[in-house]
Amino acid sequence: MTAPCLLYCHCQYAQVIPKTVKEEVLRRLCESGVAFDAVADLCEMAARRDPALAQLAAAGAVKIAACFPRAVKGLFHQCGADLNPATAEVLNMRTLTAEEVVAALLAPEVTPNIPTKGGSTVATPANS
Repeated sequence: MTAPCLLYCHCQYAQVIPKTVKEEVLRRLCESGVAFDAVADLCEMAARRDPALAQLAAAGAVKIAACFPRAVKGLFHQCGADLNPATAEVLNMRTLTAEEVVAALLAPEVTPNIPTKGGSTVATPANS
């Protein structure tokens, strides 16, 4: 089984994620030795229609540390790079602790939580 791609969003411009949470998540990811991509701001990337979002969406299983799953889904959709709801997990750094986010990012399994039209998601705190 291939490990999921990991993406960390620093939410540089909107600054809606608590600074202590995002700094701790980034620090612990760096210390883990696990490969991951870090971006300054997913919202800004989506506004520019950055092709990296399409590459990530097409990569298969992915875990994204950012904000609300529905917001992240919308950002990727805006770029024509829809995330696969069966293989994408978004960890909400606005509502989860750094420990919860890092534990989920480093866990080998993906717990899909992207909302689907007329469907439901796995009940996790990240869905909030």
